[in-house]
Amino acid sequence: MASPKPNRAAARAAARLAAVQALYQMDVAGKGVIDALAEFEAFWIGREVEGVEGAPSDLDFFRDILQGVVREQRAIDVKVDAALAEKWPLKRVEAVLRAILRAGGYELMYRKDVPARVAITEYVDVAHAFYGEDEPGMVNAVLDAVAHEVRAEEFAKGR
Repeated sequence: MASPKPNRAAARAAARLAAVQALYQMDVAGKGVIDALAEFEAFWIGREVEGVEGAPSDLDFFRDILQGVVREQRAIDVKVDAALAEKWPLKRVEAVLRAILRAGGYELMYRKDVPARVAITEYVDVAHAFYGEDEPGMVNAVLDAVAHEVRAEEFAKGR
C-alpha cells in the first residue's frame, strides 16, 4: 500500500504549477482573482488539456496561493525586489518568472507549514517546466535570499 504523502506532495506540486499559470494569466490578461479561480477550477485543474491529462491538484492549496499572492502582493514584491539584482526590479522580470517568484515568495513569507527548502525546490521545478537552466537558477537564488531573510531560524537550525 502506497503512503499518502507522495500523493499529497504531487497534489501540492500540481497546485503550485496551476497557481503560477493562473497568476501569469491574471497578469497578462488583466483578470481578477475570482475569475481566475473559477476558470482554473472549471476548465484546467485535473482536466485533460490538449491530450495531456492534468494531475490531481490540492484545490485548497491552489486557492490559498492564488488568493494569498493577490492579498499580500505588495509585501511579497518588496522582498523579491530586494533579492533581485540591482537595477532589475520585479516589474522588469518576464511575466511567468514574476508569477513564480511571487508564488514562491508567498509560501516562504506566509506558509510556515511548508519548509523553506521544500518551497524553493518546488518553485525551481516549476521554473524548469517553462525554462532552461538560467531562469531556474535565478528562481533558486532569489527565493533562497528571501528564505534566508524571512526564515532565518530554519537555516540556523540546519533543517
